[in-house]
Order: sequence, then C-alpha cells, then structure tokens
Amino acid sequence: MTIIDAVIQGIVQGLTEFLPVSSSGHLAITQHILGVDMEGNLFFNVMLHIGTLVAVVVFYHKLIWNLIKEFFRMIKDIFTGKFKWSQMNYERNMIIMIIIGLLPLMLMFIPIPGTDMKIKDLADVFSASPVLIVTAASLIITSVLLLIGVICNRKNSMKKYKHFAGGVQEKGRETYTVLDAIMVGLMQCAAALLPGLSRSGSTLAVGEMRGINKQKALDYTFILGIPSIIAAALLEGMEVLKDKNSIQIDILPIVIGMVVSAVVGYLAIWIFKWFLKTDKMMIFVVYTAVVGIALLVISVIEISSGTNFFTGARLSSTLFSFN
Repeated sequence: MTIIDAVIQGIVQGLTEFLPVSSSGHLAITQHILGVDMEGNLFFNVMLHIGTLVAVVVFYHKLIWNLIKEFFRMIKDIFTGKFKWSQMNYERNMIIMIIIGLLPLMLMFIPIPGTDMKIKDLADVFSASPVLIVTAASLIITSVLLLIGVICNRKNSMKKYKHFAGGVQEKGRETYTVLDAIMVGLMQCAAALLPGLSRSGSTLAVGEMRGINKQKALDYTFILGIPSIIAAALLEGMEVLKDKNSIQIDILPIVIGMVVSAVVGYLAIWIFKWFLKTDKMMIFVVYTAVVGIALLVISVIEISSGTNFFTGARLSSTLFSFN
C-alpha cells in the first residue's frame, strides 16, 4: 500500500465514520473504484478504527469523563439503596440507555438456519459482493431515513416536553426511554449489516422520530458508537491473529492512515454537529440519494457487462456467497 492509498483510506474512514453517509459503504465504493483489496491488510483496517475511536473520545472527553464518574456514583447508590429510576439525571439516564441500546447487538450472534453463519456474517457477504447493489440500495434507504429525521425534527421544534429535572423545554426531549434505546439499538444492528446504511444517520433519525432533541440524539449516537468501534477493531484484530499472513507491517502508511482518520474524524464530528445545529441536513439527504442512485445504475451496468465499471476487471459470476 502506498502513502497516497493510506491517506485516501484514512480520509474516507474519518469522514464517513461520523458523517451520515456510511463509512462501510464509502470504503467499499473507494476500494471498488481503486481496485484495492483491503481484506489482504486487516491490520490497517484495525488502525483506521483506532484512529476514529481516538477522534470521538477526544471530542467527547468531558462528557465521557462525566459519564464515568456518574457510573460509579450510580453503582454506589444502587448498593446503598439510594438509586431511583424516576430521579435519574441526564448522565445517569444516558448510561442506562447506552447499556440498553447495546443489548440488541446480541441478536447479531444468532445462527442462520441452513448455514454455518451467524447474522453478523451477512455484513461480510454483502461487502464481498463483486457489485455494490446492496450498498446502493442502503444509501438510498439512508437518504429516506435522514429525510424523515429532518421532518420529525421540525415537528419536534414546535412541541414542548417536560424536562427531566422539571419545568418545560422546547425542541424535543433530552433523555431517552427504554423503548427509544431499543429502537436505536435495533437500527444500529441493521447499519452494521448493510454497507451503505449510515449508523450515525439512521440512529439519529430514529431518535428524532421518537421526539428526542436533535443535539442530544446525536450525542447519544456518537457515545453509543464507541463500543461499536471498539468491537469492530477487536473483531478485525482477532482475524489478524488467526491469519498472521494478513499482517502486512508497513509502518509509515499505517501511522499516516491512522493519524489522518483521527484528525479527519474529529473534524467530521464538528461538521456534523454544525450542519445539524444550523438545519442543513438536507445536503446529506441529497448526497446519499444521488450517490445511491448513481451506484445503482453502475451496478446494473456491471451485472450486464460482467466487468468492473471503473477498472475493467472481470467480476465474479456469484453476487453473494452464503456458506
């Protein structure tokens, strides 16, 4: 891998991990266009995930530290009998709802009847397809979800909700309910399976559909994503350990790719929050729709011709392989 390839992959990973456009989808598109096979270098993928993990931890370091401190206070209250569900503050509510929001991920390990696969393995099946028709359809779904989120957010802005500490606030609830967290968690599972379905965009949209304040919904989405990023890095790390031949140590490109993904990821979070605050989310609605439709057309052409639209390489005759 060249330094240019590392920089490109770092930029794509950093931008799309947090912007509502799907990191898995755009990495698949980038690799498809460049003809780069990233499966031969899982170690580099792990480093890119670590880079984006650093970005979200640095950006939310104050909130994360407050959540850690509140977690231990909550544990103390539970053991001393002082914990009261109805009197949870914002941080304590977020801790509980993050735990609940992660529970649906257990569904990913359910075996698929008739195969030796689990549900989570479908992500590899879709990503390994020689054409990107699933990615195209998922990007279009992302666009629809973002549009619904925009509409719901406008409705939320005209409503008033009871604040968790008393009184009344506008522009949506600040805290999640159990049902909110479960629905967001289920959407996160869907995003993990479908390359092109944005995790940040789809989970944000679900929060907005449920009447959550858009900024609070985004904060919850990013904090909930930390365990997901760690899990992705660990799973890829385990694959590296299983297949030592996949470790291609070329220090400079790896370091550059990780640093680029961290810096670009930090900027992507800031940009996303700014677009959301200024009600400019329609740009992502249009972008994902245009890319999705264009990719759908290209996929149909590739299926008809049997060749990669960009590189001219022959494509496998099998679109999906279920083992």
